[in-house]
Amino acid sequence: MIHAKPCRMPDLPIPAYTRESHGFLRVAAVCPELVLGDVEANTAILRREMAAQAALGARLIVFPELCLTGYSCADLFHHAALLSRARDGLKPLAAATVDTGAAVIVGLPLLVESRLYNVAAVLAEGRLLGFVPKTFLPNSGEFYERRWFSPASTLVATELDGIPIGTDLLFTAHDVPGFVLGVEICEDLWTVIPPSSHAALAGATVLANPSASDEVLGKAPYRRALVGQQSARCLAAYVYAGAGAGESSTDVVYSGHGLVAENGVLLAETERFSFQTQAALADVDLQRLQHERLKSAAFRDDEARMAFRRVGFSLGAPRAGGPVLQRPLSAHPFVPPPGADRQAVCEEIFAIQATGLARRLRQTCSRSVVLGLSGGLDSTLALLVLIEALQRADLPRSAALAVTMPGFGTTQRTLGNAEKLAQALGVRLRTIPIRAAVEQHFADIGHPPSLHDITFENAQARERTQILMDVANQTGGLVLGTGDLSEAALGWCTFNGDHMSMYHVNAGVPKTLVKYLIEWAATELYAAEAGGILHDIIDTPISPELLPLSSEGQMEQKTEETVGPYELHDFFLFHFVRHGCPAEKILWLAELAFAGKYDAAVIARWLAVFLRRFAQNQFKRSSMPDGPKVGSVALSPRGDWRMPSDWAGTLE
Repeated sequence: MIHAKPCRMPDLPIPAYTRESHGFLRVAAVCPELVLGDVEANTAILRREMAAQAALGARLIVFPELCLTGYSCADLFHHAALLSRARDGLKPLAAATVDTGAAVIVGLPLLVESRLYNVAAVLAEGRLLGFVPKTFLPNSGEFYERRWFSPASTLVATELDGIPIGTDLLFTAHDVPGFVLGVEICEDLWTVIPPSSHAALAGATVLANPSASDEVLGKAPYRRALVGQQSARCLAAYVYAGAGAGESSTDVVYSGHGLVAENGVLLAETERFSFQTQAALADVDLQRLQHERLKSAAFRDDEARMAFRRVGFSLGAPRAGGPVLQRPLSAHPFVPPPGADRQAVCEEIFAIQATGLARRLRQTCSRSVVLGLSGGLDSTLALLVLIEALQRADLPRSAALAVTMPGFGTTQRTLGNAEKLAQALGVRLRTIPIRAAVEQHFADIGHPPSLHDITFENAQARERTQILMDVANQTGGLVLGTGDLSEAALGWCTFNGDHMSMYHVNAGVPKTLVKYLIEWAATELYAAEAGGILHDIIDTPISPELLPLSSEGQMEQKTEETVGPYELHDFFLFHFVRHGCPAEKILWLAELAFAGKYDAAVIARWLAVFLRRFAQNQFKRSSMPDGPKVGSVALSPRGDWRMPSDWAGTLE
């Protein structure tokens, strides 16, 4: 299960309805303090916590199992007075939902046709929407619920005093698109096929679990994983609220474990073992979940095995309050967050890239691997991966042949770094200047060398590719491509120039991740031999070095001044391709993620550039070479991304 790292959202004056218009629903798993057996006291506590969470913008508030009475009342559940008070306690709670603007789930014992059921009551818009009984009753070890309760399978009634009751209920918010609520109770989650699985297949996007799970050593991480895995299997949000320390401690202890997960990612969690109320508050992305379901053939092909009744309700306008966005939001979504196991992440990425290349070398029986080494980020990463691949393919490091091809815009810094890096790593290096060959080409096609247009630039890129291909033929090898995922997204490559190779080893690695990997290699792998060189390469401005240098020999062409900051484009790419976000949502998220660094106008400008270039350059991606997928975003036309090259780009 993935743990999302919390982040501090800027205090921006953005109303709550803007958040919901982008598909976010604020949910709360509340583990309240409790007065065991005192329904009136518990009702007051629940009303207070409903108001508190609503003030923070919560639109779904989930309380624990049997929270009106307490889970551990034992034989007191057989007393009519307790049952009557619990039923009566629903009335003020339902009435309070008018003021909260939230759907609320509370647990209580409910008498139906001479049987007692452990139910979750769903409340909204001032009324009781329905009862969902517990399907699976734990009755072993410390649990013996069948002493008091009957399982849902024994229920005959479909209504109780006109209120729907059953495990076949889904609650649909008419005024919050995508909010369909399914409910299961505690042990239901721990079974082979949880009821929430059926609810998700029938359309539930948010799954709630009021629970009373006791604590024993090792159970909390298991519970955490269980919630995360169920949210992932169901492509849903999962809100779990566990009973707290106020329950009886006669034989067991309850910790008040609240969890909110979304598609395998833990968004929020309560502090356990507190006698004060604890709440896990998070914004779940309903648009993202719907997008994931549309993409997943496994989800779409799985039949809905149960027929569900839909109960509609409305929440009204959301309350303002709390942070603008209550969920982790990284400005660099491709880069592991601080605290992640950097060693493990980087080793895994290197293993994927190197194994893919090693497999291709074994297939082609190549005696050498030729790559253009510019002294820039991408070719540096390709070289580091190549060294690892040669080892995996049982080939000597001498099989690597780096070629540096200085031209009109090559600086002494990049050329020097290429030369020093090859020497430090023990890799053969050939220097083949291209200026004379390109000038001859200009003469052949009648292009003025003083005209520094796209022909001037692309002629150099294609000359370099021709050299690499021919040298590979000379040495019985293949050409290793160096371009990365960000460049493929923007089409920032010369068609049939650096766009082409025999294996595209960086195809799945975006620019922000390229830097991260090289920093790791500089610190962990090559600190002694080439660490300083690698750090200088990281600090060098990104440039194709195709335009002539200044009179002082300085770089005149910087990529990010032309196409925009790569950290912005990687952010756009991730949210556009991975989550199918519309432009307005990407812009809103970017304004939050980059607050204080880029203003809204700058972000909007580069987002327009990204969308235009992404649409215009599909033809380059459609003919890109083979290369390994590394993360959840890839643009291979054979696998992850199939798009017409003639798309008008009208999703802006």
